[in-house]
Amino acid sequence: MRLPRGLTAALAGLLLLSGCETSTKLGDLFGPKVSDKTPDDTTASVAETTGSAGPGAPNPSGLLGSDPYDDLNTGKKLYRSANFGLAERHFRRAVEARPRDAEAWIGLAACYDQLQRFELADRAYGQAIAITGPTPEVLNNKGYSYLLRGDYPRARTTLLEARAKDPNNPYIQSNLELLEKSLRKRKGVQQN
Repeated sequence: MRLPRGLTAALAGLLLLSGCETSTKLGDLFGPKVSDKTPDDTTASVAETTGSAGPGAPNPSGLLGSDPYDDLNTGKKLYRSANFGLAERHFRRAVEARPRDAEAWIGLAACYDQLQRFELADRAYGQAIAITGPTPEVLNNKGYSYLLRGDYPRARTTLLEARAKDPNNPYIQSNLELLEKSLRKRKGVQQN
């Protein structure tokens, strides 16, 4: 039996894609979920791995993020591919489904930063901080948000607060150095 030309091309494409492998673990936007860690991973912090806030946030249900096709993981994949508009949609769905998931709120805030919707980013960071408290990772992300806006005094205050909580975090230090460069050049930080 002969297949129609369009169906043959679609099947060939699927066969090619089946050989491709994508990672849904550490390369994710915010790092592995707590449940993805092995006992040996418990000493490594997510901040050391990714420089971003993430699974340190409580997720009492343990369900969100376990399906590689749920809105949280889809949002992460879209964010990594710089598709911030679609990523925002999936992170928004994730926070609607699980309003106490700080990781989803942080992803939503990061999307809003990239879309230059800073008022919405502030609200999303506020939700994340209400859940986790002012962790160094969330403060680092929020400080970077202020950098993107060119609000250097607030960026400095927030990043110094983050560094006080985690003095050895290289991502916080990197953002502080970026702040100093921006101050010297008196230019805003360029987004991706």
